[in-house]
Amino acid sequence: MSGVSVNDECVDMYNTIKMGPKDKPKLRHILFKIKDKKEIVLDSAAEKVAESTTWWEDFKTALDTAKEPRYALIDCDYESTDGRPQSKLCFVFYSPDEGAVQQRMLYASSKDAIKKKFPGIMKEVQANDMGDLEWDEVLKKLQA
Repeated sequence: MSGVSVNDECVDMYNTIKMGPKDKPKLRHILFKIKDKKEIVLDSAAEKVAESTTWWEDFKTALDTAKEPRYALIDCDYESTDGRPQSKLCFVFYSPDEGAVQQRMLYASSKDAIKKKFPGIMKEVQANDMGDLEWDEVLKKLQA
C-alpha cells in the first residue's frame, strides 16, 4: 500500500456507472488519477451514447490523451461466445511504459486501494501501451 486515499467522489461515480443515474444518461467510462501523490480523484467521465460504434476508440483516446497512468471503469458492451449481448463493468489499469518510473510505481502500489472501493468488478485489464487495449484482446478477457 502506498498510503494514497480514495476520494468519496470516486465511490459515487462507481455507483453511478454501476447502477445508472435515474435522471441522467448512463456513463460509458470514468477515468481516475492520483492527485498530489496523496489521493485518487475523478479525472473525467463520458456518457454512454446508444448509437456510438466508436466507444472503445473514444475510451482509448481519453486514456492516451492523459499521457500518464490512469485507473478506469468502463461499461463494456460485447457479445458472448454464443452470440448473446452482454454488458460488464471492467476495471482498467493503464500505466504507459514511457511514463516516469516513480509515478508508475505509485499507481501500481495504489491500485488495490481503489479496487477495494469497487466491489463486484468481474473483469480487469492491465495495459502498458495502446497495443494492450486492442479490442480483440480485451474481448477475449471479457468472454473468459
